[in-house]
Parts: sequence; C-alpha cells; structure tokens
Amino acid sequence: MAALSIALLLDMPRPYWAMASVYIASNELTGATASKAVYRILGTLIGATTTIILVPNLVDAPELLSLSIALWVGICLYLSLLDGTPRSYVFMLSGYTVALLGFPIISTPELTFDIVTARVQEILLGITCASIASRIVLPRTVTDAIAHRAEAWLANTRQLAVEVLTGQGSDQERDGERMRLAATAAEIDQLSRHLGFETVTSANTVRGLELLWQRMLLLLPLLASIEARKNTLNAHVRVPTAIVEVSIRTATWLANDDQHGHEADGLRAALDEIQPPLGADADGVEISTASLVIRLHHLIDIMQDCRRLRDAIADGRDPTSLALAVTLDLSAPSTRHRDHGLASWAAAATALSVLACCAFWIATGWTDGASAALFAALVGSFLAGLDDPLPAFRKFFGVIVIVIAITTIYTFGVLPRITTFEMLVVALAPAYVLFGWLAARPATASAGSWLAIFTSVQLALQSSYAADFGAFANSSISLMVGVALTATTCGIVRMLGAAWIANRLVRSNWRTLAAVAVGSSSLDRAEIRSLMQHRLALLAARIAVIPADARSDAANLRQLRTALNIIDVRHASLGLSSAALAGIDMLFDRLASASRAHTAGRLPEELIDRLDKVIASTLREPASKSRNDALIGLSGIRDGLFPTSMSYQRRTSEHGSVAA
Repeated sequence: MAALSIALLLDMPRPYWAMASVYIASNELTGATASKAVYRILGTLIGATTTIILVPNLVDAPELLSLSIALWVGICLYLSLLDGTPRSYVFMLSGYTVALLGFPIISTPELTFDIVTARVQEILLGITCASIASRIVLPRTVTDAIAHRAEAWLANTRQLAVEVLTGQGSDQERDGERMRLAATAAEIDQLSRHLGFETVTSANTVRGLELLWQRMLLLLPLLASIEARKNTLNAHVRVPTAIVEVSIRTATWLANDDQHGHEADGLRAALDEIQPPLGADADGVEISTASLVIRLHHLIDIMQDCRRLRDAIADGRDPTSLALAVTLDLSAPSTRHRDHGLASWAAAATALSVLACCAFWIATGWTDGASAALFAALVGSFLAGLDDPLPAFRKFFGVIVIVIAITTIYTFGVLPRITTFEMLVVALAPAYVLFGWLAARPATASAGSWLAIFTSVQLALQSSYAADFGAFANSSISLMVGVALTATTCGIVRMLGAAWIANRLVRSNWRTLAAVAVGSSSLDRAEIRSLMQHRLALLAARIAVIPADARSDAANLRQLRTALNIIDVRHASLGLSSAALAGIDMLFDRLASASRAHTAGRLPEELIDRLDKVIASTLREPASKSRNDALIGLSGIRDGLFPTSMSYQRRTSEHGSVAA
C-alpha cells in the first residue's frame, strides 16, 4: 500500500505495477529480498534497454518483432536455467520484461521511451518499498535461517552416521536419508548465496558458515565410503573385534555430540593403535580395514570441526582463530550441474509458445491478442524449470480463474463505492493479507504469489475509477488464451518428462567419472564433490522415476567416491615405479572407456581383474606412504564400482604381466 500510495501521489501512469513489484521482490528473509531487489533492478534495466532498441525499429514488421522478442525471451531463459542460482533471476527477468513492456506499446511506438521509463520507475519504487519493509517489519535474516537448517542437517547426519556404524536400519532407508540430506544441502547452498546482501551479518559469521558448509560437503561421501568398507568386512565375517569396539564408541560419541573433545582424542588414539600394516602379502580385507580406520579418523576430525565452527558462529567469534583438524581451500567454488541441452529444450518451448500466441494475435487481428503473448512469456519463463509442466499449468489455470473472479468482484462490485485511499486499503486488506499469508507458507507459496501479482496487474488501479467491462473481458480472455496456448505448446515440445531428465543426470555422473579417469577434467576434489552432490539433490526430486540400480549408485555416491579415489591414486602414484604407474594409467583408460557408455548395473567384469592386477603390482612396491595411499585408493575404486564382488585376494604378480 505504501508503494501504491507513493505511485498515486507522484501521478505515475501505472501505479499498480509498483504494487505488483512489491510481491514479486518480497521474501520472508531480509537478505533474500535485498538480493532479489538488486537482481530485479538489473534485469529490468536490461529488459527496458532492449525494448527501446527493438520496438521502435521493428514495429512496422510485426512478424519480425514477434520473432525478435520470442528469441530474446528464449535466449535469456536459457541463460537463467543454465545458471540455476538466485542470480538467474537477472536473465529470466531481462527476457520477459521485453514482452511485458514491448507488446502493450506496439500501438504507440512513439511513446516507447516515456512508457518504458515510467515502468522502470514504478518497478524501482515497488522494490524499494519491499526492501525497506523487510528490514523494519519483523526482519528475519538469511544467516539465522542457514544456521538453523545447518544445525538440523548436522543432527540428521550424526544420526545417519550412528546407523552406519552400528548397522541399524536397512540399505534402502539409509539410501533415502542420504538423498534427503543431499537435497537439504542444496537448499542451504542456495540460501548461502544471499549472504552477501545482508548488512547486519558480521564477516566472522559469514566466514564461519562458509567453513562449516565446506565440511558438510565432506560428510555424505565419507559416510557412504565407511558403509562400503564395513559391508566388505562383514561379507567375509572377518571384522576385527577392535574395529567393532571403536565403531560403537564412535557412534556413542556422535550420538552424545561431545562438546569438549576429550572422547574424540581417545578415539583417535584407539584408531592409531589398530591401524594395520600393509605388507606385501596383504589381502582385500586388510586393505579395507586400513581404509576404514583412516576414514573413521576423518569422520571424527570433521565432526569435531563442525562442532567448533557451530560454537564460533553462535558466539560471533573469528573462525580463523580455531584449531581446525581439516584444512580446506576456502576459495574453492561451489560447482553446480548444468545441462545445456535441457536448458535449450525448455527455453525453446517457451519461445515457441510466445510465437504461437503472436501468430494467433496477428492472424485474428484481435487487438488484445498481444496480451496473450505477454502472458505466454511470463508464465512460460516461471514454469520452464519443471520436468513436466502440464500439471503445473493446470493448477496455474485454476489460479487464473480465481484471479479473474476476484478482480471481477473488486472492479465492478467494490471499487465503484471507494472514495478515499483509506477506504481502498481497508477494502483490499482481506484479499491481500490472505495472499501474503499463502505466499509465506511453503505448501502454498507459489499460488499465493501468483494470486497477489496477477490480481494487482488485472485490477489495474489508477488514481480514479474508469473500468470498462469490454476492456476487462478482453484482458481476462487474453490471459486465459496465453496460458492455454503456452500449456499446449510446452506439453507438445516437452513430452519426454522426468525419467528422461533423470537418465541424463545419471549419465552426467558417469561422463564426469570418465573425464576424471583420463585426467581431462579441470575440476578439483572440492568441485567434483560439490558437483556430484548437487546432481544427487536433483535426482532426489525425481526418485520415483529412477531405475533401482541407478538409484542405489547415486544414493551411495559411487561415481563421486570413485572419482575422488582416482584423484588420490594419481597423486600417490607419483611416488611409485614406472611399471606400476603404467598399469594404473592403463586401468584408468579402460575405466574411462567403460564409463562413457554406462548408465547403471555392473561394469565389465574384466575391470575387476585389471584392478586386482594393479593392486598386486602396487603391493610389490617398496613400503611407503605413497604406496599405502595408492592401495587404499585402488581398494576404494574397487568397492565403489563393484560393491557386491568378492574382495581382492592375494596373488603373485610380476610388473611385466601387470603392464600387459
């Protein structure tokens, strides 16, 4: 109401756009509102500039203008889908702003600059009012939201670790929990991208959250690796008693969330005592035992670091002053999965929807038909990220019917009786308080936002009442036609659905593994870890359509763990002989070839024999840290790719036969 009143006071031509912009920019978190405001300003300015360039120059060629706007919307939407972060709003808004501004002014192209400038001013006014209100009225910071979610995530991860160490629960339950944790971690990552827009958050808190997030990324693959090693040992009924005891002690320590670290020091000492030596005649069980001990050590270090960082964040202390056990590169970027083909496909569907509406408008000569293309660009952009848009379009069509009903009641039943602005506020309050409440609830957030935005636009509030039923009916029909044509076009173009998208995600993991195996990937450990866990979060949203084998591989992070072990082996192999190094290179070349054509199920059995020969060759190397690291990495590759196979058995092997 503040935005609307100021717009009316300044005699802006379309004050309702200031009102609608408040709902578009608003978020329950202060930092998110500020970031969305900045991105909306940038997107609006880019879109406004493009409108001023396109409309006056192409207005005499409506077909070419329609094609230009559709292509612009498609290109911007492609960039938005490819980015996938809150920053993507800049690209999406740049696209549909041209449709919002361009189509309504085709009949008066000489006023393009004035109308576009006024629209930008109205939008900036709405953004400013939303930003001020979010800081004054019951502010909630992104920092508090991240800290709360991270605390809950760590508690659930500790519980998963307890189940892994004690063997509680089924494999399917643990797989499901890993996927849920990956999805929650992706949400936390998205929230953290708003931190830079909060002025009330201290630098210590932001840095502490970044350090905590880096350690959270280590936990899921580490727990999956620990579970794989325990399964290997359990399969041979040779689990040393000392390993069982220290696992139970570690589970108890995790369940109690030890604050002082005394028990952690005792656990580390116990692990050091039971670390087995890896002699030249070591078998798979001994190598798995050594690997399990090392990973339990890492688990204790990471969990203790997380505890210290949580305490520092709560107290506002500088996290760099902490004695952290795990050293990580804070500058390592968070890498997200990007699917160029999928982004192009979804963007093309929206661009074709705009063209379909334009063709209908030009062919029929319907004056208000341009509004259908406008709504096609807007709705198509917001629903482009969905796997199957048709159910969402059906729900959205229901929202539009409600919007039309509400605006009809207000336009012809309520507004004619309003004589003062105060009466207008009172009259609008019941509907818009309800819309705001719906928008603040996760279950109804989308519907509430759409109701608020579209009702504001359709009401088209001005300084005086001048409603015309014919114009209102045409506007409402064009809105419904735009939604219907967009739903039809997107339904035809995007008919492959979630199963096809899930299969592309699974194949992406195998392609990344192949690139790591041949050394062609430019990603480091942190980036690969972030990338594959983001893919796991994306797969978690499509779990119902993923084949069982592929689901198990993804949930256990087999490709991620294998990729990390390959990196470890390559690093360790620098300290091995040339013969051993040649065998490792040949193994990785064959693994890369098999991975490129793989999606699920078992890899070729001959890879197991190659792996075992390389392990035998490495065992014959002189004892050293590099040799032991390479053995543990090779064992990890074996457990990751062939979890149900018998473990490595002792064999006599010469370097020459291995290289062959």
